[in-house]
Amino acid sequence: MKFQLARTGFQGSFYGMETPPPLTPEETSDLRPDESARSWCIGLHLSGFSGILLGWSLMHIIAPLVIWLIKRADSPEIDAAGKEVLNFQISYSIYLIHSPFRPVELELVRWVHPTPLSLPMALTFALVGSLSVIPFAWLAYRIVERPGRSLVRRILAGK
Repeated sequence: MKFQLARTGFQGSFYGMETPPPLTPEETSDLRPDESARSWCIGLHLSGFSGILLGWSLMHIIAPLVIWLIKRADSPEIDAAGKEVLNFQISYSIYLIHSPFRPVELELVRWVHPTPLSLPMALTFALVGSLSVIPFAWLAYRIVERPGRSLVRRILAGK
């Protein structure tokens, strides 16, 4: 497999290095995944929507995981796309954990300061509220994401 930069329209030399010639169609054909692998990669990315379509909350993780586990050995592109999709779906789920804290923070602000807030006071509470999510994000990372990464690494290593 050849790895070469395709010419982007720059003519001449750059710091004494000549621009490589453009790749021929024969040279680029082995750089692209075959149609089957491309279709499975697209399917992997679309499978993340299965939780929305089927209404089952964990389906957005389970569907890509099953496809990836079955097809990862067929192509390095499918393997990479599967890891990318699973990483996104799991991380996005963790980031959604932080949303429920906003109403709690708002009620806390109303309890501490029941009268309407001035702009500087509102910005201060917004900053404090945003910073208060960091410990919960760290906790979610320690309890969920880090052990999950470790588990995925063990699975990938075959242990």
